[in-house]
Order: sequence, then structure tokens, then C-alpha cells
Amino acid sequence: MSHTLVFIRLFLWYLVGVSGVETDQTKSAEVMEGDSVTLHTDLTEIQGDDLILWTFGPKDTHIAKINKAHNEIFHDGVDGRFRDRLHLDNQTGSLTITNTSTEHSGPYKIEIVTENRVSIKTFSVTVYASLSIPVISSYSPSNPSSSERSPSSRCVLLCSVVNVTQVTLSWFEGNSLLSSISVPELNTTISLHLELEYEDNNTYSCVLNNPISHRSKHLNSSDFCQPEECTCIC
Repeated sequence: MSHTLVFIRLFLWYLVGVSGVETDQTKSAEVMEGDSVTLHTDLTEIQGDDLILWTFGPKDTHIAKINKAHNEIFHDGVDGRFRDRLHLDNQTGSLTITNTSTEHSGPYKIEIVTENRVSIKTFSVTVYASLSIPVISSYSPSNPSSSERSPSSRCVLLCSVVNVTQVTLSWFEGNSLLSSISVPELNTTISLHLELEYEDNNTYSCVLNNPISHRSKHLNSSDFCQPEECTCIC
């Protein structure tokens, strides 16, 4: 059966065989940038005339196709973002994306066409950018926070990260959360300050995290937060 006839058959099944279309709930996958992710078909083995179509994005751009009776065909997508990154399992049709980047985040769909039904599975993939270690600097504020304090009695720690997306930046004293700030979709630079007394000898940490990874910087204020001094801990 030619590829043209297979697509015609699929189109006709959508028109007259709606009851033969099976749709599963969307499955989610989260990985770090550079990792691989496999989207499973849950098939044991592709049968002779089975057709598998993989699409990506809101426009359902075709990125991979396999039919055991014909040649296996790969597509890089309209912008080449999948070039040399797609691998199909010849037995099950499962799709693996290697060396992922954030541009591979988005919706994926597989249509499994058999003789009597169409099975549709959808996936939501999120690729998180690699996290850097926060940079911490200290300075003495020019104005006291109350009339009872002089500027020299306090030290302000500033924790900063640049070009981050979908992260939370937090200050901890031991295991206790002191403050935090979250960043949504867009790349941006964020900072979070923490005000201390110079005689404070407790241990603090600034933590940058996303849902699957974190980076942290631990410090003791007495190591760098000294009167009339300003340091940067990188």
C-alpha cells in the first residue's frame, strides 16, 4: 500500500469512522537541557500495515513517520530544531529526542493507524535550562532601617542570577525558608536581598531551583560580612 493510499485511508477514517478513534490523556515529561527524553507508544510491536505519525507543536508539524511495510522517514521540522536528534524504535515506534534544548519544549502527538482504528496519544514535554550557581555580594546600606540603628551595624547580602527562566530564587537560614522570588517564562535577571546584623554568625544559603534541579551557594556571614567591607562570592 502506497503512502498516498495510507493517508487517504486515515482521512476517510476521520470522516466516517469517528468511533474508531481512541485518545489517551496527555502524559508529561520533564528533563534538563542536554538530556534525552523518550516518548513511549506502549506498543509491543508494530504490525505490517501499521502507520505511526509523530507531530510537534500547536500546528502539528510532522517530525517523524514509520511504516513497517515501507521505508522509515525522518523530518527535521520546518526550522531544523530536531536535526540529528530524533530516533525511532523500529519495533515499537517510540520516539527519543537526544541532546534536548529548551526549544524542544511543547506538545507532541502520535497517531497510530491500524486496520480498524486510529489511536492518538499526546505528550507535554518541558526542557529546563541548565542552572548556574548563584552569585552573592554584600554591601553596607547607606540608610539605617530604623532610627535606633546605624548603617555600620547592618550588612545586606544580594543573591543574583542572570538569564533564567521558570526558576525560583530563595534565601534559607539552615533549612528554614526566609524569602523567595519566582520567574515565569521569559529569560531575565533576578536578585534577592537579605539583611543581617554584622554579629550574625548563622549559616545561610541562596538556592536557585526549577521543578527538577537546583544549585545553591552556602555561606557564613562572618566570613565576608564585615563592617565597611564589600565582597562578592562567586
